[in-house]
Amino acid sequence: MLLRQLVELKHYNFVDGPMEWKEALRKGIEPLLADGSVEPEYADCLIQNVEKHGPYIVLLPGVAMPHAVEGAVGTNREAISFMHVKEPVHFGAEDDPDTTATIFFTLSDVDADSHLQNMQQLAAVLSNPEVVERLKGAQTPEDLIEIDAMVDGE
Repeated sequence: MLLRQLVELKHYNFVDGPMEWKEALRKGIEPLLADGSVEPEYADCLIQNVEKHGPYIVLLPGVAMPHAVEGAVGTNREAISFMHVKEPVHFGAEDDPDTTATIFFTLSDVDADSHLQNMQQLAAVLSNPEVVERLKGAQTPEDLIEIDAMVDGE
């Protein structure tokens, strides 16, 4: 359900070229900027969080969840965006899978309740290793809809 919703809302992007991590965080909010879910300064909050706390946003090898604290500047409403990058983005050492991502689920939370709701939706997706592997190979919105059917079929 989550992935299909992201496609319907156009909250996704697929990126071919290499990026450094700050650029990846900026690119990851573009779908949310497009519909007003966030403001451009939200990217600065995401970057500051990683600078302050390190690569904590990499939840699983290859999967990052950029987000900011409650009340962050630039969040207008609860939202999630998906981004797949072909070239791995390194938040730490290039050979460290625990700080490298190709999949990004960027969260915009307006309060603690919306953060919890976003996390629960993501947990349903990321708790299935087969789904995570399929996401790493996703190249189109149609791929996301197919993968979503795997999540809903569980």
